[in-house]
Amino acid sequence: MKNTFKIILSYLLITFNTYVFADQNSSTNILKVGVLAPLSGEFKTLGETILYSINLALHDIDNNAVKIYPKDSGSDKKKIIQACKEFQEEGIKIIIGPADSQFQEELKNFDDLIFLSLSNMDSNIKDNVVMMGINLESQLLAIKKFINKKKKKKTVILYPDNEFAKYVEKNIKLINFSNSRLFKYSEDPKVLTGQIEKLTNYKKRKINLNNKIKKLEKSEDMRDIKELNELKQKYTLGKINFDSVVIIDFDDGLKSILASLAYTDVSEQEILIITANQWFDDSILSETSIKNFYFPSINLKNLKNFNQRFLETYKYKPNAITILAYDSIGLIYYFWKNNIKINSAKDFNFKREIKGKIGNFKISDNKVIQKLKIYKLEDGSFIENKF
Repeated sequence: MKNTFKIILSYLLITFNTYVFADQNSSTNILKVGVLAPLSGEFKTLGETILYSINLALHDIDNNAVKIYPKDSGSDKKKIIQACKEFQEEGIKIIIGPADSQFQEELKNFDDLIFLSLSNMDSNIKDNVVMMGINLESQLLAIKKFINKKKKKKTVILYPDNEFAKYVEKNIKLINFSNSRLFKYSEDPKVLTGQIEKLTNYKKRKINLNNKIKKLEKSEDMRDIKELNELKQKYTLGKINFDSVVIIDFDDGLKSILASLAYTDVSEQEILIITANQWFDDSILSETSIKNFYFPSINLKNLKNFNQRFLETYKYKPNAITILAYDSIGLIYYFWKNNIKINSAKDFNFKREIKGKIGNFKISDNKVIQKLKIYKLEDGSFIENKF
C-alpha cells in the first residue's frame, strides 16, 4: 500500500496471570500505564471487564516491562480527582479511562496527564484527552460512503429531539451529507407516530389505497382479484419522496422508529434503511417490524473472537466497549516499544492507519476515526456487506 502505513498490533495466546498489575515500588525502566475505571458502585462490573480486557492484551504483548496501575473512578468526581492526584505522585503519565465523558472538566485540570477515554462523545474534547470510542463521525463517514455506493439521491436523516440533537447536527454538517434532509422527531411515541405519518405522506397514501381497493372490489377479473388480495396486506399505496433513511437512535427509540416506518408501509425492499452502530445487539434480532436494515460497526469477526476468549478465560461475556481498552493498551505499547515519545495527547495524532481489534483506524484531532464496516441485519443474522 503506497499511502497507507498499517501498524500491526500483535495478538498472541491468552493465559491469565496477575503479575501484570504493578506494585508501588516498580522500576522506572518500565512502561507505566494507569487505568481509571469504576471498580466500585453501580458500574463495578464494567470496570472489572476493562481490567480483564487489558490483562488479555498484556498477555498477548508478553512483555513484563509493561505495568498496570488500576484506580477506582467510582461514579463521582471526588474519586476521579483523588485518583488523578495519585497518578501524578506515582509518576504515571498515560491513563486508560475513564469509561465515559461525564468528568471531562475534572480531567482538564490535570494537564500533565494523558487520558485515553473509552467514551465516544467527542463534542468537547480536552487537550489532554484522546477519545477511543466509536464516535458518530466515524459512523457517518461509513454511512455516507455506503449511500453513495448504493447511488441513493434522497436521504432523510432521522434523530431524536433530545440533549444530543445539536451534537448530531454538528457531525452531520461536518460530514457534509449531500442530497439529504434532517428530520428531528419527538421521543414521545404518541407524537412520533404522527410525525412519521407526515414524513411519509401517510394519510394521502392511505386514501389512495382505500380508493384502489374499492375499485378492485367491483371487478371479477382474476388479475384484479389477485392485486386486491395483495393490497389488503398493505397500509398505504403510493411512492415515498425519499429513497434512503438514516436513523441515529438506539434501543427503544430505534424500535419505535422502525415500528412507525413499518406501520406507514415503508418497505426495506424499496427504501434503504440504515441505523447508527448497534454493537450487534441481540435484542434487535427479535424486532418484528422491519427485519432488514444496515448499520456501521467494528470488525465482527474480531469482536466474536475477543468475546469468546474473554468468556473462556473469565466465564462471562464482556461489555461491548471493553475491546477498546484492549486496543488502547496495544496502541500505547506500540509507541513505547518504537521509542516514540508521548509528551501530550496531541502526540497520538497521526494519519497513518493502525490495525486493531476494532478494525483499522487513525487518530486525528484527539479522537480515533475508525474505518468501520457495514453490516446488514437480515432474517435474524448479522451479515457483513462488502461494497
